[in-house]
Amino acid sequence: MNIHLPRASARLRMALLPAAAALLLTVALALFTAGLAWGAPGAAAANAAQSAAPAPSAPAAAPLTAEDADSWLDGYLPYALATGDIAGAEVAIVKDGAVVTERGYGFADVEKRTPVDPKSTMFRPGSVSKLIVWTAVMQQVEAGKIDLDADINKYLDFDVTGMGGKPITMRELLQHTAGFEEHAKGVISLSNNLPTFEEMLKARVPARIFPPGSTPAYSNYGASLAGYIVERVSGEPFDAYLEKHIFQPLDMTHSSFRQPLPAALEPFMAKGYRLGSGEAEPFEYVGPRPAGSMSASADDMAHFMIAHLQDGEYHGNRILSAATAQLMHDSPYADGIGPLNRMELGFFETNINGREVIAHLGDTEWFHTSLHLFLKDNAGLYASFSSPGKEGAVQTLRNQLFQDFADRYFPAAVPHPVTARVDAATQAAHSALMSGAWDVSRRADTNFLAALGFIGQTKAGANKKGELQLPFPGPNGKPRHWVEVSPFVWQDVNGHDRAAAKVVDGRPVRFSFDFLSPFEVFERAPWYSSSTWLMPLFLAGFAALLLTVLVWPVAAIVRRRYHAPLTLEPAARRAYLGSRIGAVAIVAALGIWGLFLMLILRDTGTLGGRLDPLLVLAQLLSIVAFIGGLAAMLWNLAAVWRGERRWPAKAWSVVLVLSSVLVLWVTLVCKLLVVGTDY
Repeated sequence: MNIHLPRASARLRMALLPAAAALLLTVALALFTAGLAWGAPGAAAANAAQSAAPAPSAPAAAPLTAEDADSWLDGYLPYALATGDIAGAEVAIVKDGAVVTERGYGFADVEKRTPVDPKSTMFRPGSVSKLIVWTAVMQQVEAGKIDLDADINKYLDFDVTGMGGKPITMRELLQHTAGFEEHAKGVISLSNNLPTFEEMLKARVPARIFPPGSTPAYSNYGASLAGYIVERVSGEPFDAYLEKHIFQPLDMTHSSFRQPLPAALEPFMAKGYRLGSGEAEPFEYVGPRPAGSMSASADDMAHFMIAHLQDGEYHGNRILSAATAQLMHDSPYADGIGPLNRMELGFFETNINGREVIAHLGDTEWFHTSLHLFLKDNAGLYASFSSPGKEGAVQTLRNQLFQDFADRYFPAAVPHPVTARVDAATQAAHSALMSGAWDVSRRADTNFLAALGFIGQTKAGANKKGELQLPFPGPNGKPRHWVEVSPFVWQDVNGHDRAAAKVVDGRPVRFSFDFLSPFEVFERAPWYSSSTWLMPLFLAGFAALLLTVLVWPVAAIVRRRYHAPLTLEPAARRAYLGSRIGAVAIVAALGIWGLFLMLILRDTGTLGGRLDPLLVLAQLLSIVAFIGGLAAMLWNLAAVWRGERRWPAKAWSVVLVLSSVLVLWVTLVCKLLVVGTDY
C-alpha cells in the first residue's frame, strides 16, 4: 500500500531500503568480519541573459488519441517489462469523460501464459484503494454525517485523541496529518490469519508523535480508521457500502475490497511475482483493509477516474456533487513547504509542466500502481504492475511513465531547462546550512522500527561546488543535479522534481521534495540520535567488541599451547571472564536483531506475527546483553585498574566500557530494549 511497508513506504518500504542496506553492512562487519560546474551568475545577470535570448517556442503536444497512445505504449512497456523482469502490467487512459485506451501487457499467470486483459484482469492497487475510501468519506460529508473539522471521537466507539490531548479531525486523516507513528504489524500477511480491521484498530492505537495538523506523516492506520467511521455513520458494513455506493453506480464489476476475493471474481485475479521470471506468490492479505485491500481491473479504475474528472458523475450516475468533488480536489494542506506538492483531501498533488495534477500511488509486496488526474486537461492515467522487478525496477518505471506521458501529451508551455539560479555564494551557504542528518516524518519512535529510521537517516550536504546533495537518485540511478532557483528552493536540472526547505530564524528546520512532500517531510535529527556521528562511533565500538570475542579463544589456545596460563587473582579472573562473556552476549544480541530485520525486510508478509518469537528473544536477550554487558565491562575496568595490569590491559578495559556505552546508547535510540510485539 504505500503498504507503502515503509513503502511500506512502498513508500514505508522505499524508505526502509536504504536502512536495510546500512543495517546489513553493519551486521556483516560485526558478525562475520567485524554535476557540472555552473559558474553561476548572479540572479540579475541570469535574468538579463534569459530576457536577451530569443523566446523559446512551446513544445508541440502529441494528440491524445487511441492510435497515438497505443503506438506509444506498445513501444514503451513491452521492453520495459522485459528488461525490468516484471510479469505484467495494465494501463488505462481517459479524457473528456471517455476511455481513450486500455492496454494489457505481459501475463496475469506466467506459468499458464494467461495474458493481461485490462477489461477484466484484477491487480492489487495497494494504497490507491484509499481513494475509494476517501470518496466514501466525502459522500458522508455531503450527507451531513461527517464534519471534516470535528473531533473524530464523535463518530467512534473507542478513543483516538491526538498528541497533547488535542482532537484529531477527519480533515487531518484525509491529509495524513493526524500525527500517528508508523504501524507495521499485520499490514500485509501471506495467510488469512489477521484480525478484522475493526479489531486491529481497537487493539492498539499507534503512538501520536506529532501534534494534529502539524506534520505530514503518511498513515495506513488513519485511512483504515476513516473506513471504520464510514461504516459507523452510514450504518452499512464497509464492503457492502462501497459496493452499493461506489462500485455499482460506476459499473465497477471487477473490483472488491474483500479478502479472499468472492468466488465469482477469483478467476480474474492476476498473480503477483517478485520477478517475472520467478514463481507466483500467494495472494496478499492486508490487515488495515480500507488502506489497501482492493483488487480491481484497469477498466474499473478508468470509470473511477472519469467520475472524478467529471466532478463526481459517470454516465449519468453521480457519486459526489460537483461542489463536493471540487472540495476534495482543491483543499490543499495549508502548511506545506514552499512551492512543493501538497496533500488535498485524500488525493495528493503531482503537478507537472505547469499542469494541475492530483494522484495517488500504491504498493503491496508484489503489485505497484499509480493514478494521476490532469484536472484542467480532463485526462487521467492509471498504470498497475504485478512485480517489483529486478532491483526494484518498477518504481522508476512507474514514475517515469507518468512523467513521459505528461511530457508527450501535456508538455510545459516553455522548454524545461533550468535557467534562473541564485548566486554561487548564496547557493553554497544554503547548501551548507542543509548539511546533516534528517529524520523522515513517516517513522516509528516507540518500538524496534526506530532502528530502521536511525540507520536510514537522510544525509544532506554540499558538494565541492557548493551545490546541494541529496540521497535521492534520478531514474538513471545517479545522484540528481540540484540547482537553487530561489532561496531554499532547488530544481532537479534533468527532471521535474523540486526540493525546498522551511526556514526558521535563518536555519532550515524541515525539507522535502515533490515526490514525497505531500505526505512525508524530513526534520533535523536531534544531536543525541544523529547517525552522522553516532554510527561511526558505534561501528568502531562494535568492531572492538567483536575483536575481543575473536581474540578470546585464540589467546586461550595460544596460552595452552605454550603453557602460559593467565596469571590473575581470582577476583580479577572472574571480572576478565565476565567482560568476555558480556562481549559475546552483545555481539550475539545484535546478530539476532540483524537476522530479524533482514527477514522482515526481505518479506513484509512476516509482519503478520510469524516472527514474534524471534522478536521477543531479541528483546529479552538485548536487556541482558546490553545492560549486563556494560555492567561486566565496568566490573572488569575496576578490577584491571585496581590491580597491577600493564597499560595495554588498562587501555583495552576503557575501550570495552566506551564500546558498551555506545552500543547501549544506540539500542536506546533504536528502542531495542522495548519489550512487546505491537509495532
